[in-house]
Amino acid sequence: MYSRVPSASSKPDPLAVYGRIVPRDHALLALLAEHYLLSTDQITTAFFHSRRTAQRRLTILHRLDVLHRFGRSHHTGRYGSLLYTLGPVGLQLHPTTYHDPTDTNRKPPRSSLERAKRIAASGQLNHLLGVNQFFTDLIATARRDTHTHLARWWSEQHATTVYAQAGIRPDGHGIWTTADTSTGFWLEHDNDTENLARVVAKLRGYERLTTFGPRYPVLFWVPSRRRETSLLNVLTGLHTATPIATAVHSPDPAGRIWTLTSDPDHRRHLHQLPSDHGPDTVTNPQRFDAR
Repeated sequence: MYSRVPSASSKPDPLAVYGRIVPRDHALLALLAEHYLLSTDQITTAFFHSRRTAQRRLTILHRLDVLHRFGRSHHTGRYGSLLYTLGPVGLQLHPTTYHDPTDTNRKPPRSSLERAKRIAASGQLNHLLGVNQFFTDLIATARRDTHTHLARWWSEQHATTVYAQAGIRPDGHGIWTTADTSTGFWLEHDNDTENLARVVAKLRGYERLTTFGPRYPVLFWVPSRRRETSLLNVLTGLHTATPIATAVHSPDPAGRIWTLTSDPDHRRHLHQLPSDHGPDTVTNPQRFDAR
């Protein structure tokens, strides 16, 4: 691997840059193409063994124009870790990427910088980071336990497009594999900003999907025990073909934290939730190689 950090003032040769992109970089770029952005901490969790090593590699990729990076700020100054998205070279490698988290029908940007500005200005920024945290935490679990892996991670736009007939809009879709068990799921990342009636209304599309597609559990990932209790009070006893489970935000979404609305007295691991792949054959397993 070429590890020399280019000077900040040097203008990289795009053709020469391609030879410096290693398999781990390609995996990172594929995630950024699908999911818009990731923080330094999320990238470290998914691909590196130390934050320092991650920061060094990300600095190289930034100076080679493979990535753009930006920070978040308010009146007290910048906060949180840097955020990364595709730069000019990254966008050349993924020209059919998703371009706008707020308006997916918007005209494609003229440059990677315009795309990055759209993402940075999006009102969905914190929500995107929350969704991506859920999935990078699963990747972290898989890195610790070789008997597990995240076989699929689709963005909202990807899942919405594939299952447009049902009209679902999950925040994310994944397939989690543990030993011989493969559990598909739809993620609804909840920040307690919507009333419960609107949350329950989201189930209509998933119910339509069960008539011709997979019956994966809908995961309501909520910020507090109070919110979970309120949601369970509304959902418990509701008869649906779609399994529904709730859990409070935690660093281990694969753990024994999930409550099925059909059995609210027990907590289950993610792989223990009922999941029926049905006629779904759009499977594209992918391992995240952190070497």
